[in-house]
Order: sequence, then structure tokens, then C-alpha cells
Amino acid sequence: MKAPELRVKQWINANGDELKEPIKLSDYKEKFKIIYCFQHWCPGCHSVGLPSLKKLVDIFERNDKIVFLAVQTVFEGAHANTYEKIVETQKKYNLNIPFGHDPGNGMSTIMEDYSTGGTPWFIFIDQEDNIVFADFHINTDGAIQYLKETFS
Repeated sequence: MKAPELRVKQWINANGDELKEPIKLSDYKEKFKIIYCFQHWCPGCHSVGLPSLKKLVDIFERNDKIVFLAVQTVFEGAHANTYEKIVETQKKYNLNIPFGHDPGNGMSTIMEDYSTGGTPWFIFIDQEDNIVFADFHINTDGAIQYLKETFS
């Protein structure tokens, strides 16, 4: 399945500064894209998802063939999963990657467009914009091995 273009409107860059223009998948043509979906108040996001993302980013952040994006996909608890929380989460995990805030119109646009089932959720999109992985559960070590074999 081809990955739909992102409709997330609010983003911060790798340094936590607000971006004037939204990030688009088309900004990363011919790159392997890893999108991590979370909610600030999600226990599984903090105990499993964000540590997995951190491990991946730490290993591959200098690989110019792979792009990481984190998006707060708000589908409940909008009062707690606010735009300000993406900056807090980015700093807490020392993740120097862009973060987006996606409340949609009461439902995250990524959840609508990618049929995700909640958070934490990883989406891998290959260089031709095909979705090659989308799930709650990620085998972090297996993903690392695959990425090393594919992009070394």
C-alpha cells in the first residue's frame, strides 16, 4: 500500500523550534521513513515505544538514507496530549528528530489515513513510499538488524 501524504499541521524541528510549514513525506523522497505515533499520557509509549525509538535513532541518526519522525496522534485525552507535550517528550528522551502534533478534528489524521490502532505505533515507509510495516509491536533488535543490512 502506498503511504498517504501526511496531513499533520503542527511540527517542531529537531531542536524543539516550531516549524512554519508542515513536514510532508514528499520532503523525504527516496529515503526510508520511520514514523513513531504516540500520546504523551500513554504508559506503553513511555515504557516500550519511546525507548525503542530512542534506540533506533541513536544507532541510525547519522544515516542519511533513513528519516525519523515522531507524531502525537491524539484520539483521546486532548486536554492532556497537547502541543506543548511534544516538546516535553522530545527533550525527556533527547530525541533530536522532528515531532508533530496531530489532533485532527477530534481524530488524528494519521490514524484515519494509515488505519492505525492506537499508540504506541510504528510505521515504516520504504524509499518508494510503500508502507512496509505498521503495528503496535516492534521487534527493536530485528528492526535494527534489518536496517543495518539494508542501509549499511
